[in-house]
Amino acid sequence: MAKNEKTSSQVASKASKLLSNPKTPAAVKSVAASALTQAANRRTSGTSRKK
Repeated sequence: MAKNEKTSSQVASKASKLLSNPKTPAAVKSVAASALTQAANRRTSGTSRKK
């Protein structure tokens, strides 16, 4: 993969849902995690999530 390629937001969203599902197999979670690491970061620096 080239350095400037990013995972689309739709794929990142589906990957996130797969990771949060406890029934998702480990191999699928591994691929989903890989996709998320390549996704564009939507948060700006200096902001934090509210819990």
